[in-house]
Amino acid sequence: MKNLIVKVAAAAMLVLAPAIAQAAEGYSTANVNMRAGPSTRYPAVAVVPAGSSVEIRGCLSNVNWCDVEFYGGRGWVSGQYVQAVYQQRRVYVGPQYYRPLGIPMVSFSVGNYWDRYYRNRDFYRERDRWSRGPDYYYRDRVYRDRDRDWSDDKRRDDRRDDIRRSDRRDNDNRGNTRSSDFRDLPQFNGGKADTYNRPDPRASPFVCRPGDPSCD
Repeated sequence: MKNLIVKVAAAAMLVLAPAIAQAAEGYSTANVNMRAGPSTRYPAVAVVPAGSSVEIRGCLSNVNWCDVEFYGGRGWVSGQYVQAVYQQRRVYVGPQYYRPLGIPMVSFSVGNYWDRYYRNRDFYRERDRWSRGPDYYYRDRVYRDRDRDWSDDKRRDDRRDDIRRSDRRDNDNRGNTRSSDFRDLPQFNGGKADTYNRPDPRASPFVCRPGDPSCD
């Protein structure tokens, strides 16, 4: 029975040994943002204070960014801000030190990584846009902002046009009222003076007659 337990423990150690080797202890050299992806354009998820210890879970082969763990959170930090102990001295984490430090080279996928660590983050809602790359996301956001500004400007222009049309209608209505009142006056007919109601000067008592001294 004792031999069986020893064999099981040995097998467990062999299974865990690669996992233990798949990480290295590092230290941040500055107050650095831990981001949701290997680029300064990805959202920041935490700030790692200078001198803090981080667990390096893997690094990219094409760019010097590493997947690190800090106080239970996961994110990406540029290797130029992370040091590790190599041969009793601290070195900045670079591709030449990955293998000696036991750091695996890994790849990055927004879908898998964000599904695992960022489901409760606000930026997770736009995962599909981010999955096309941070450059695409920012270009898309610029276009969306531009279209929104254009739509806002168009709505403002439409409101101004509506106000102008309303003012013109009000002015026209006021003008038509004055014109209508003018034409409805009894001494006018069709907008022209009607002489029908004018007094006959010959019937006026003030018409001067020949020889009348009051007209001199």
